[in-house]
Amino acid sequence: MKISHVALYVNDLEQMRAFYETYFNAQVNQKYHNPQTGLITYFLTFADQTRLELMQRPDVMQHPHKLVQGYTHVAFSLGDSALVDQLTSKLAAADYKIANGPRTTGDGYYESVVLDPEGNQIELTI
Repeated sequence: MKISHVALYVNDLEQMRAFYETYFNAQVNQKYHNPQTGLITYFLTFADQTRLELMQRPDVMQHPHKLVQGYTHVAFSLGDSALVDQLTSKLAAADYKIANGPRTTGDGYYESVVLDPEGNQIELTI
């Protein structure tokens, strides 16, 4: 068994699609639109065939803050600490917020935590 995909509601679908294409080499499927519900989605597929579904729908409300019960982040394993450092630097240079790191955490992970354009946490790990 494996997880097929994780889905994320977003405010700016095109900005988020471009972010994951640009910095995580995601391959994007054709946009899907359901005119009855207003749902618009993209499936993003990464090199290992892991998928992220970005979704936008007019009746979804924003959380007033990001510390809520439920899923909290997505982690990308880059395979090497130098790659974690490089992508963290590249995102910082593009004015994306680095929440912490790169560093070795108390549980032994080498990681940095960056925020995507809508403030969702992404862990970059080895």
